Amino acid sequence: MRHFRLLKKLGRGDIGSVYLAELSGTRTSFAMKIMNKTELANRKKLVRAQTEREILQSLDHPFLPTLYTHFETETFSCLVMEFCPGGDLHALRQRQPGKYFSEHAVRFYVAEVLLALEYLHMLGIIYRDLKPENVLVREDGHIMLSDFDLSLRCTVSPTLVKSSNSILETKSSGYCIQPSCAEPTCSMQPDCIQPACFSPRFLSSKSKKGKKYRPKNDMHHQVTPLPELVAEPTNARSMSFVGTHEYLAPEIIKGEGHGSAVDWWTFGIFLYELLFGRTPFKGSANRATLFNVVGQPLRFPESPTVSFAARDLIRGLLVKEPQHRLAYRRGATEIKQHPFFQNVNWALIRCANPPEVPRLMKPTPIDQMDPGLNPSGNYLDIDFF
Repeated sequence: MRHFRLLKKLGRGDIGSVYLAELSGTRTSFAMKIMNKTELANRKKLVRAQTEREILQSLDHPFLPTLYTHFETETFSCLVMEFCPGGDLHALRQRQPGKYFSEHAVRFYVAEVLLALEYLHMLGIIYRDLKPENVLVREDGHIMLSDFDLSLRCTVSPTLVKSSNSILETKSSGYCIQPSCAEPTCSMQPDCIQPACFSPRFLSSKSKKGKKYRPKNDMHHQVTPLPELVAEPTNARSMSFVGTHEYLAPEIIKGEGHGSAVDWWTFGIFLYELLFGRTPFKGSANRATLFNVVGQPLRFPESPTVSFAARDLIRGLLVKEPQHRLAYRRGATEIKQHPFFQNVNWALIRCANPPEVPRLMKPTPIDQMDPGLNPSGNYLDIDFF
C-alpha cells in the first residue's frame, strides 16, 4: 500500500470502494478497489471477493479490465486495475442533450458491451450487473465493462456450428472445438486446420491465378458459409437474488432460478436506457419497480424517435419468459445478426471512431473529496447458491 498514493474516490460498490491511485515516483494512474476484510467476513462476502479476483485474473479482452496485481494488508484486500479517465456511461448520458444518446452512439457502445458479454459467457461467467454505471469510458473513447462482484461462474462448452441462415444447411453441425488445441476443425478433418479451411470456395487453390470469379446460379457454386461460434452457458442455474432493481430479470424476481439469459434481459434494459434516458419498468419505489418488471408490458415513449430495428431488438431481449428471449440458445451470435447491427464491422470494431473522446480532468486530492460518496446502485443481494 505504501507504493501508492490515493488521489480520489471514484465510486463504491457492494463489497468495496474504488480509488484513483498513483504509483509513487511515477505519473501512472490505476484504479484500486479496496475491500475491508473484516466487513467482508461479517457479511459473508469473502467468497464473492475471491471470485471477483479470480474472474479478473482470467480476463484478456479489449473491453474488459486488466488486473495488474492484487495484495493484502492486515485490514484490506486490494485489486489494482487499469483506470478509465472518461468516467462511466451513466454520467456521460446525464451530460447529453435530453439525457439520452443518439442512436449512432448507442450502437457503438452496446456493440462493444455485447462483445464483452460474449467473451464472458465463453469463459462461463454470467455478469448479472450490467448497467451504465458499470460501463467505463477509456481515454480513447472505447468502453470497459467493470465490477464483477455479482458475477456467477459456471461451465460452458464453446462450439462451432454451421450458420443458421445458410441455404446449404441440411443437418446438425459437425463442427466442434478440440480442447487440446482450441482451434476450429472442419467436420471432414480430425485435426486442427488452417484458416483456409473456412475460406470461400472461389479462393481455393483450384481457382486459376489471376482469373476473376464469376458467380453462377447453380447451388453447387454458392459460397460456403462461415461457421458460428456458440458459447452460451445454457445449463447454468442459480437461485441467488442479486442485481439492481430496475435491471432485474423477471425470473430472478419470481425466484424461479436463472441462467445466462438474465444478461440478455439486462442488455435490453441497458439499450433502452441509453436510447430513451430512462429504464422501461421504473416505478415510484423499489417494490413498484419489481411489480412492473413481472406484470407490466413493455412500452416505448413517443420521444425521442428511435428506429424500428432498435425497438425490435429491445422487444426481442425484453421477453419475460427466458426460454423465448432473444439469444437464449445461441447467445451473442444471434444478437449480432439483428438488423440493428447491420453496418457494424465486428472484426474492426476497435478501429471505429468513438462518439466522444473524454476530456482529461486533473484529479482532486482525496483529502478534499466528500467522504460520503453514495453507492453506484441500489443492490439486491440474497445469496442461496
